[in-house]
Amino acid sequence: MAHIYDMIILGGGPAGYSAALYAARAGFDTLVIEKMSAGGQMALTDIIDNYPGFDEGVDGFTLGMKMQAGAERFGAKSEYGEVLSVDLAGEVKTVKTDSGDYQTRTVVIATGANPRPLGLPDEATLIGRGLHYCAHCDGRFYKDKTVMVVGGGNSAVSDALYLSRIAKKVLLVHRRDTLRATRVYHEPLMKASNVEFLWNKTVSDVVMGDRIIGATLQDVKTGTSEQVLCDGIFVSIGRVPATECLNGQLPLDDYGYIIADETTRTAIPGVYAVGDVRTKALRQVVTAAADGAVAVHFAEEYL
Repeated sequence: MAHIYDMIILGGGPAGYSAALYAARAGFDTLVIEKMSAGGQMALTDIIDNYPGFDEGVDGFTLGMKMQAGAERFGAKSEYGEVLSVDLAGEVKTVKTDSGDYQTRTVVIATGANPRPLGLPDEATLIGRGLHYCAHCDGRFYKDKTVMVVGGGNSAVSDALYLSRIAKKVLLVHRRDTLRATRVYHEPLMKASNVEFLWNKTVSDVVMGDRIIGATLQDVKTGTSEQVLCDGIFVSIGRVPATECLNGQLPLDDYGYIIADETTRTAIPGVYAVGDVRTKALRQVVTAAADGAVAVHFAEEYL
């Protein structure tokens, strides 16, 4: 007979491993399925300054590994693979992955959100040819070069600051005339002498040689276009919730996030949505971790 877990958690980020920790400590037979590495998107973050308990900050990879170790200390198991589909109906639910199928009584969806693309034709073919979505992963390739960062939120500004310590010049392209990032980022960014702001502009195309050598920028007010040379482009214009594997089984909001309130309960009994994938006011590591604990509280009641 197939093994039936008490809880399967889809995603090994801070929400997923927080849920795994609380579930394992409660005595649940718990499995985490993660497709990248412990920490999820958090593992790609250079320094996290706003997670309590780390007075000098901590890199996302280290924090992710510590979260995994904490959950596994109490018996949670981890498997690496991509979730292809799920069947959430009934008391026993099925998770299909590229490495096999699993059954469980409860499911915690902690799949997070992926970087939003620019929307250029054949954009996927540009990855590795000068187009990037993770400054901390690929910034080291641009030492003493000119890079472009697209976006104006916290992630974009954090990326621009990080790249300003590596690159010769950073061009920050934003579709508005002011940053959306929180004020804590403004002063250090304004003090960075090698950061240039290109306001009221969007990237409408790229300029290619053997690889990207620049971008065509369109002014959102006048409609005029100009070509700006650079050695690489880093895209940081938001995230898209990772819900493809759900096959339309759960209601989503207008932005594609799973509809679940502060209880993390979804429309299907025994299924919970935690972290960046659910509707919520603030998406941070600390709120994701809190979601994991809350989900297990209600899963205990359900089980």
